Amino acid sequence: MSVFDEAPGTDAAIPGATPDAVPARGRGPVVAALMMGMALVALDGTIVSTAVPQIVGDLGGFAVFSWLFSGYLLAVTVTLPVYGKLSDTFGRKPVLIAGVILFLTGSVLCAFAWNMAALIAFRIVQGLGGGALQGTIQTIAADLYPLKERPRIQARLSTVWAVSAVAGPALGGLLAGYADWRSIFLINVPVGIITLYLVARHLTEPARTAPATRPRVDWAGALCVFATGALLLTALVQGGVAWPWLSPPSLALFAGSAGCAALTAYVERRAAEPVIPGWVWRRRTIAAVNLAFGGLGLLMVAPTVFLPTYAQSVLGLDPTAAGFVLSVMTLSWPLSAALSSRVYTRLGFRDTAIIGITLALLILLAFPLLPFPGRAWQPALLMLLLGGALGLFQLPLIVGVQSTVGWAERGTTTASVLFCRQIGQSVGAALFGAVANATLASRLAHAPGPAGDLDSVARALRHPADLSAEAADLLRRAVATAVGHVYLGAAIAAALSLLVLLLLAPRHFPVLPQPTPDEDV
Repeated sequence: MSVFDEAPGTDAAIPGATPDAVPARGRGPVVAALMMGMALVALDGTIVSTAVPQIVGDLGGFAVFSWLFSGYLLAVTVTLPVYGKLSDTFGRKPVLIAGVILFLTGSVLCAFAWNMAALIAFRIVQGLGGGALQGTIQTIAADLYPLKERPRIQARLSTVWAVSAVAGPALGGLLAGYADWRSIFLINVPVGIITLYLVARHLTEPARTAPATRPRVDWAGALCVFATGALLLTALVQGGVAWPWLSPPSLALFAGSAGCAALTAYVERRAAEPVIPGWVWRRRTIAAVNLAFGGLGLLMVAPTVFLPTYAQSVLGLDPTAAGFVLSVMTLSWPLSAALSSRVYTRLGFRDTAIIGITLALLILLAFPLLPFPGRAWQPALLMLLLGGALGLFQLPLIVGVQSTVGWAERGTTTASVLFCRQIGQSVGAALFGAVANATLASRLAHAPGPAGDLDSVARALRHPADLSAEAADLLRRAVATAVGHVYLGAAIAAALSLLVLLLLAPRHFPVLPQPTPDEDV
């Protein structure tokens, strides 16, 4: 039986919901706007990272420069549920426009930052806009296309991420080297202005039944969600770096986040229109996809955070070549995602995702078996295969879960999935960082030369002439073992996602009736 023949499920029913009614005519400019808006978010991290030396050299603040990324990530993560609810309440268009304006405002302010503290603050402003872009674009993509055509737009958005992963570092290095680091923020302005024009001019949302009462925004719940996420992410980002894990600052932050989480649950249960409604977790399909995406966020830390260190420290590659080892994953991912519809139309969303995550589990388990020191093509081949496996895993789940809800709940549902993935990445970065550092401490406890955390060892290996051949070999083997343990941890995360799909996700997703487009685009 095809997944498109499934009957709508009762868990997706919404009182008073109206069917999707997005006309196919004129979708081209909107799709272009979505791709440009996604490019703003996708390029942001990679293009900024290459300019860090120039930024630190100009503004100083080396001790806190990591907050250029952590602050942005924090703002994106904690605002995703808020924007999801707002888009369901007031429509996608005003939320997307507000997000682009916020992102551009933050970009311009970043370009004129006078010190590192100001730049970090303005990056947080960028993140406030990035949260709206990331969630709302994915939601509009589902609004535009019926289920059978949805892989087309998702494949295009995945391609934007793939191109950004390859082009971002090169563009950032070019602008920082031959222009000025401030130009990497100003380049967002023309792209954002075109995006704004296309959205304002061409995006038409389906007609909705006027609510009987004026929509109420759960600002108390939004504030509680923001506080909970901010405290938790700060604890995860700074723990083990700025202070020990069991130090008073870490314990206070974790205790504060737990208290805010309890307060959030209390507030949301009593809110008329909660930011994070209880049905997000009561519905079996959505809860399963949320948990599976949390596992995806966990496992993605291994290739995105630790593989470049492995490539440079163990294989001896330069940063550009090390980036290529990782970027091959972003090339196979969108291709696999685009072809996944041919699988899930026959097998169903859950079973296709199970195939993808099972393949990912086997590939992650293969990484620690790579020979030492090995050749660059070996991890590159594994990453190429991993991208293909994760394309089969991610896209069927996001398309499937979006198809189980109507327009009035799709923004909240999409945001909850992306929120869980972001939380998974934050937890994974902290957890696997602790695993890597513990492995290094064990391997190098009685060894001469530099010891300590992964960053210290990686810095020492950038200058091998200062080390004896024996010491350099010992450090490289220690890094290889540490990264291998991280990949084993990522494999465990993949296994947990697999168990969630097997035990919690329904065999057939309760897909709602899909509208038929009036014209193909």
